[in-house]
Amino acid sequence: MLDGSAMSAIRRHAAAAYPQECCGALLGRADGRSRLVTAAWPLANTSQDDRQRRFTIGPRDYLNVEARALDEGVSLLGFYHSHPDAAAEPSQYDLLHAWPNIDYIIVSVVRAAPADVTCWRLRDDRVAFAREEIQWRPES
Repeated sequence: MLDGSAMSAIRRHAAAAYPQECCGALLGRADGRSRLVTAAWPLANTSQDDRQRRFTIGPRDYLNVEARALDEGVSLLGFYHSHPDAAAEPSQYDLLHAWPNIDYIIVSVVRAAPADVTCWRLRDDRVAFAREEIQWRPES
């Protein structure tokens, strides 16, 4: 489940980064198979390749997210990124760079407007993603 403010932050970041891919961290709490994302922290896309079709999270940004999460008493649950003018489905590139046991939220952005939002998790056999149900609470 995503807190409404986390979903809003993801969608705003995706629209602002268009036509490039945005990326960021998903923070919150996990209890068994239940996960609650309480915050989405935007990160810089440091890809040296085509940023309209690729994203990279730099090692320093990753370490900073881990440290900040620890300080705030939450866990790094996964990452989000956008697909400008493309479906909110993982690409082959996404599959080749995915880590196990974390969530990947993808938001499709069509002409600078956020559209579909999906959640994925790398399967245990690492040959594909499994789509995860995604729910979010409206902002209060």
